[in-house]
Amino acid sequence: MAWIDSLFKRMVEVGASDLHMTSTLQPMFRLHGDMVPVEGCPQISAKQMSQILMEITPPRNKEEFDLCCDTDFAYEIPGLARFRVNLFADSRGPGAVFRVIPEEILTAEQLNLPKAVTDFCYLSKGLVLVTGPTGSGKSTTLAGMIQHINRNAERHVVTLEDPVELIFKEDRCVISQREVGTDTESFNEGLKHALRQSPDVILIGEARDAETVIAALEATETGHMVLCTMHTVNAAQTIERLLGFFPAERHVQIRQRMADTLGGVLSQRLIQDTSGSLRPAYELMVPTPHVKELISEGKTTELARVIESGTERGLISFNQCLLDLVQKGTVELDNALETSDRPDELLLALRGISAGNDRGKEAQPRAATPPTPPAAGGPTLSKPKRPNDDFPKGLR
Repeated sequence: MAWIDSLFKRMVEVGASDLHMTSTLQPMFRLHGDMVPVEGCPQISAKQMSQILMEITPPRNKEEFDLCCDTDFAYEIPGLARFRVNLFADSRGPGAVFRVIPEEILTAEQLNLPKAVTDFCYLSKGLVLVTGPTGSGKSTTLAGMIQHINRNAERHVVTLEDPVELIFKEDRCVISQREVGTDTESFNEGLKHALRQSPDVILIGEARDAETVIAALEATETGHMVLCTMHTVNAAQTIERLLGFFPAERHVQIRQRMADTLGGVLSQRLIQDTSGSLRPAYELMVPTPHVKELISEGKTTELARVIESGTERGLISFNQCLLDLVQKGTVELDNALETSDRPDELLLALRGISAGNDRGKEAQPRAATPPTPPAAGGPTLSKPKRPNDDFPKGLR
C-alpha cells in the first residue's frame, strides 16, 4: 500500500472533495468549499513529495511530467474510490491535487437536472457544451447525461477523456471509453477515429484547440451529438472562446457553423446551500432563432442581455436560477449575492422591483421558466423524460 493511501482514506471518511499536496507545506483538504489542514500530517519536503507522488504515478505520466512538469491521470484504491490526479511542479517543488471520483454515477433524475438538459440527451445531432470553472461539477453533469442516455436509449457512445474518470456500466447503450495518451494520441485524433466507429454520441473531455473544435463541428454536421466541456463562465464567453481558437478571417464561417450546429450551452458554478453542501447554479442557453441570429452575426456581447431579459422561453440566466434557489429557501441570500455577476439586479428582483424599470414600478420577480426544445430546423428531439428542476444537495 502506498503511503498516500492513508490520506485518501481520511479524505473519503471526512467527505473532502480534494486533497492538495504542495512541497514544504502541510497537506490540505477541501471540505465544503473551504481549505482545511490535514490534522496530524506534517509539512512534506520536496524530496519526500517526489517519492510519495512517483510511487503512484504510471510510467507514461512520469515521462510526461519530466518533459512538461504537468500530467493528469486516475488513481484507484479498490473498495474505496477512484481519484483524478493533477501532478504539477511549482517554485517549491512537485505537488498534486487529487479529486474524489464518485463510485456511483448519479443519474439525471438523481441530479435533478433542468429539463432542457435531459432534452439535450435526446438530440439526434448538435453540439452541447457544459462549461464552468475548475471544480464546478462539469464532469458530474456530463456523466449524468451519459447515464441518462444509457438508461433510456439504444446508442453507441464514444467518450474521449483525459483521464478516464467515472467507469460506465452498459445498460441499453454500448459505451466505449478512451483515454487520451493511452488509447488515443489526442482529443483531435480520437475524434477523427471515433467517426469511423459508428457512434451516435461522442463525449469530448475538453475543447482545447481549433483542430478539436473543427472535428466536433464536422461530427455534428454529419449527424452526431457531441458533448463537450469548456472552462468558460457563461454562454457568451463560451462562443467567444470558440471563435478565439481561429484567425479573424475565419470567424464568419465558424460563427455560421456554430449557429447551425449548436444544441445548447449549460454554464454552471457551485454555491453553498443551507445544509452546508455545494450545489450548482446555472445559466442555460438553447438555440432559439434570436440566439442563432446573434451568433451568426457576431453579436455575442448581446447574448448576456437576451438571456438576462428572460423574454425568450428556454433561456435561464444565473440570476433567475439564484432567485429561484433563494425563494425556495435552498440557499442563503448572502451566498446568492456573492455568487451573482449582477448582485444589485438580483437584490432588486428579490424585492419585487424590475432593474430595468426606470419608473420604479413594482413587478413580481420572475423565476426560471421551464425551457422548451430548440426551434424547428435545429437539432431534433424524441420523447424526453421530465425530471425535477432542482439540483440535489451534496453535489460537488
